[in-house]
Amino acid sequence: MFEFSQYLGFLLFLTILTIGFWLMFFLVGFVSYWVTGASWEMIKEKRARKRQEEQSFKI
Repeated sequence: MFEFSQYLGFLLFLTILTIGFWLMFFLVGFVSYWVTGASWEMIKEKRARKRQEEQSFKI
């Protein structure tokens, strides 16, 4: 079967693999949240700028 060092190596491999999976899962969620929020803020700023320009033309 396995020797003890091979068993520890296998556990280390599984640990690193699991940490990498959860880190990737977290980063995908965080990055998508960040991009969505930044895009929404940019859209709001453009709308506000358009409204301000329209009001300045009316005066």
